[in-house]
Amino acid sequence: MALLSAFLRTARMARHTSRLAAAGLPADEEVLLDAPDHRLGPVLVAAARGEYAPAADLLAATRESAEWEDRDRYAVRLAAFARSRDEWLRQWQAAGPHDPDLLLVRAELAVRRGWESPARVELLREVGPLIMSAAQGDPHDPVPWRIALDHARGTNARHTEFERLWAQAVRRSPHHYGCHVAALQYLSAAWYGSHRECFDFAETAAQDALPGSLVQALPVRAAFAYLTEGGGPEVPRERLDAAADLAVSVSAAYAAADPWPAEVRNLLVYVLVRLERRQDALEQLRLIGPYVTSFPWAKVSDDPLGRYLELRDGVRREAASGLPPRDRAPGRLPRIGYGGLVRSVDH
Repeated sequence: MALLSAFLRTARMARHTSRLAAAGLPADEEVLLDAPDHRLGPVLVAAARGEYAPAADLLAATRESAEWEDRDRYAVRLAAFARSRDEWLRQWQAAGPHDPDLLLVRAELAVRRGWESPARVELLREVGPLIMSAAQGDPHDPVPWRIALDHARGTNARHTEFERLWAQAVRRSPHHYGCHVAALQYLSAAWYGSHRECFDFAETAAQDALPGSLVQALPVRAAFAYLTEGGGPEVPRERLDAAADLAVSVSAAYAAADPWPAEVRNLLVYVLVRLERRQDALEQLRLIGPYVTSFPWAKVSDDPLGRYLELRDGVRREAASGLPPRDRAPGRLPRIGYGGLVRSVDH
């Protein structure tokens, strides 16, 4: 019986993989969560061996070349790695305590740890001087100011203080994606603004963004916030669809299976599924390829990769059925299955 069960299980897996391939989707085992790009991958391998030099070289290169978007993403990933394995970071600090790239990673790590603590506000307030030290390391770098924006939200900063930090950030890089995301979070209904303010800011930023910039997809983040924070009558369905349409056009500007827009594409899939636009969602799933990102799935599940694969298979099956979208009243937000997609969100 055990042998028969194994044969049947293997046959089922083969059929499942075949259906995925027919839909233009990679097999489940080929899908990766938060896979590093070709520059970051070797750096993380070296850090796992306790070596800090490759991380220092990578961040120095982004600073010297003003690659601010890459610098921001790499700082976030390196800080996340240091939360569980920080020997390399401690060695780096011993070798060069005033290195601006070290200070950047330390500031990001300290803010992330502060957010996780029940004593969030108190711990984050202690981090302020470290963030300012990172900002002084390179006066042209916007990334410390993105960290300062996240820090200000966590310390219940008033609007005037947040606006001061925002001015510092955009003076250094007017179209920096991370800084815009930080501002959007501050303006969300879950924090110090409203759904209307969130959408107004996102749509204005998208209009002003450079061609091909991920800032153009900012309204879909506003749509995600609306859909995961209780919804309501404040934002009409048409505005949600417009946000999704804009993100679809941004996604189309990038190659399939490109890790750079992967987070936007993952976020877009969530929004499209909630709007019951399953054919559009299936196309984004194809464009994602193997690159799954923790955001947004970690916001709606304790098993982000499992939830993504579950949803992906549900979208594939529904799209293959050829059935029209379920009826709904005009302006009414749909409810979605696949084990439930909505739960409370935090940082």
